[in-house]
Amino acid sequence: MFPSRIHESPHIGTRQYARIVDSWVTEIGLNPSEYETHSMRRTKASLIYRPTKNLRAVQLLLGHTKLESTARYLGIEVDDALEMAEQT
Repeated sequence: MFPSRIHESPHIGTRQYARIVDSWVTEIGLNPSEYETHSMRRTKASLIYRPTKNLRAVQLLLGHTKLESTARYLGIEVDDALEMAEQT
């Protein structure tokens, strides 16, 4: 999706990605200091988790090795998250 301008590297770096996000945010008239690439990652994870309650899917998308880490990342209680994951 975001190819690098450097042929040896198949992807752009995190700094270049941050510049792209800053330009998008600025173009729509928002303050770039209030929007970061990490907040977009967390928001996407929350938007997936909220309606589905599928903690395992979010764990895989984020690349976390432990469900407990994903629960902490989302700001939910581990016991609640595990109970919901078992029901899904």
